[in-house]
Amino acid sequence: MSVKGPKGEDSRDFCNSGAKIERTSDGIQVTASKVMANTVEAHIRNMITGVSEGYTFKMKMLYSHFPMSLEVKPGELVIKNFIGEKQPRRVKIVGKTKIEVKGQELTVSCSNKEHIGQTVANIKTATKIRKRDSRVFQDGIYITE
Repeated sequence: MSVKGPKGEDSRDFCNSGAKIERTSDGIQVTASKVMANTVEAHIRNMITGVSEGYTFKMKMLYSHFPMSLEVKPGELVIKNFIGEKQPRRVKIVGKTKIEVKGQELTVSCSNKEHIGQTVANIKTATKIRKRDSRVFQDGIYITE
């Protein structure tokens, strides 16, 4: 199934779900078991919302010990000098997700809810503090909106 809108185009394959999707005069009708019909309907709603309004997350980069910098490359986000590390951390950008960096603010936007959610999770996971006291080392990239 494909959906087009002002924010882009999104497509998804529902053939393995066992659901039958039909376009009617009122909208779209999904025929399947109760659980699977609700799941497919939710995915279709997310696709329609994504191509009409889009999804956006605002994130903020916080550091107190070592100033970190971000660089957006095709397909990845490079986090330099995180907690004073010499090797940069690399984050995979999923799908057509766009990342804009302005100072300490990051704006992550996409028309696909799964892609933007996975990209934001990758960013948070890459900047998670391990083996240090999290009350002292609060450096990282966090979701604000």
